Amino acid sequence: MSDYQLSKEAVLQALSTVEEPDLKNDLVSLNMVKDIELGIGQVRFTVVLTTPACPLKEVIRKRCEDAIHAHIGPEIEVKINMVSDVTSTRANAPTLPGVKNIIAVSSGKGGVGKSTVTANLAIALHKSGAKVGIIDADIYGPSMPTMFGAENIQPRIYQVDGQTKMEPIQQFGIKILSMGFLVAPGQAIVWRGTMAGRALQQFFSDAEWGELDYLLIDLPPGTGDIHLTLVQTVPVTGAIIVTTPQKVALADATKGLAMFRQPQINVPVLGVIENMSFFTPAELPDHKYYIFGKGGGKELADQFDVPLLGQIPLVQSIREAGDEGRPAISIGEPIASNAFRSAAEALAQQVAIRNSTIDRTQRVELA
Repeated sequence: MSDYQLSKEAVLQALSTVEEPDLKNDLVSLNMVKDIELGIGQVRFTVVLTTPACPLKEVIRKRCEDAIHAHIGPEIEVKINMVSDVTSTRANAPTLPGVKNIIAVSSGKGGVGKSTVTANLAIALHKSGAKVGIIDADIYGPSMPTMFGAENIQPRIYQVDGQTKMEPIQQFGIKILSMGFLVAPGQAIVWRGTMAGRALQQFFSDAEWGELDYLLIDLPPGTGDIHLTLVQTVPVTGAIIVTTPQKVALADATKGLAMFRQPQINVPVLGVIENMSFFTPAELPDHKYYIFGKGGGKELADQFDVPLLGQIPLVQSIREAGDEGRPAISIGEPIASNAFRSAAEALAQQVAIRNSTIDRTQRVELA
């Protein structure tokens, strides 16, 4: 037994030696230790993580146990309750006050699987315990109704104090709004950019989203009116860029990433996700064939000094599941599920780091 006695003060002193790996400060200073209870040779306490998708949850647990044993006594029984409270810089936001983090999912060009990545990231975050929503901001080519098997579902429309409100639909635990829910399947939307922008604004202002930890915005390809409408309407927590490894996709992704870095927009870029990184046959899960090139996503991330959040393989089940209205991670396909789960954990990790180190994003004012 060390010189310390088993007391709440001793427990806090011991845990003050445990650093949160991402936030680079100790758990006590970060106010992450709660509800200390003492018994005979036993201590219980709660550690409040910054996200339920924390990839370092077990590392933190082990470090807490080691700290108690090292500073109080090796025979102490340690019981830790790991919970989460997703961090946010959106306190008192007038628009979407119950939404903690708004994350733009962008790509420079079409066909890179951005919507597939968005859908599967959302479900991966939900499976971790987070409350998640998606706005399908591709007004002209909405794909979320198909991705979630909801082509024939419409959001409930109702009146509140004379104002028309929409209730997002829910599929697989995800709240979703899309223009695809409001028009007949196959109907073309022939609108000018200003009309599309107003539709996106209504998804923010006229919908009852309730409380969400993460609201993912599935943006259309390129850098246009919808992107500007987004950053002018709400302060965006951060953006992720989806690309494929080949040169033409990377060139367009570079422009998309640079758009968020422009001084007048200044939205933090949380990282890059490389989709279709390699082909893996289901019968040979350990084999990788780099059909579209190799390392392009990492080169893009390195060029802009942002993390590579994940590399998603090209597997047949991802395409089949999306076409059937069941995102791959929802059916537990192992190769895809592991890749999307890892990417979602990395995304949640970067959101927590961003919220602890960077001030609230300002809504963009453009002429």
